Amino acid sequence: GLLGQGSVLTVTSYPNRTSPVLRGKWVMENIIGTPAPAPPPNVPDLKENLGSDVMSIRQRLELHRQDPVCSSCHSLLDPLGFALENFDAIGRYRTKEEGGLVNSSGQLGDGRYIDGVGDLRSALLSKPENFVENLTEKLLTYALGRGLEPYDMPVVRAIRKEAAEDNYRFSAIVKAIVNSVPFTMKQAVDTSGAQVAKQ
Repeated sequence: GLLGQGSVLTVTSYPNRTSPVLRGKWVMENIIGTPAPAPPPNVPDLKENLGSDVMSIRQRLELHRQDPVCSSCHSLLDPLGFALENFDAIGRYRTKEEGGLVNSSGQLGDGRYIDGVGDLRSALLSKPENFVENLTEKLLTYALGRGLEPYDMPVVRAIRKEAAEDNYRFSAIVKAIVNSVPFTMKQAVDTSGAQVAKQ
């Protein structure tokens, strides 16, 4: 349900239009768990439609991707975002956009072709361990009250494997976090930074 949620679609849009780039970045970072590459310095803004020369967002991004420096990042981000293009800037479903019909197709980094949110959802669900590991990292960060370190990653993977035995149920992830060594051995710290007691 996250991919079609109005709040997510709105915060990954501009006030006057959608942004496949922001939406693709959101999917990469929050669903797949892969940080999006940082844009190179001095990247020009996407040209807005002015006057009678109206182009779709896809056409404007294709012009932007003609720069090889831009193309390398956009080849990862844009297909994920284009899959959500049937949703406008506030999440309403649509089939037409400024410049023509909505084209929600694209090719993912693994070569798979998708068309629309349903195909994107299926592609993401084909590798549930990516989402579960990413969710586990975020939940464990919250549970520990600190950022994760490289030495925490074996615990994250162990939690994911344990949750897999229960079909990745949310309750299985939470239970595995609560029973994990970092959580059971964490120490409470008062606001002055002094250790108080083991929880």
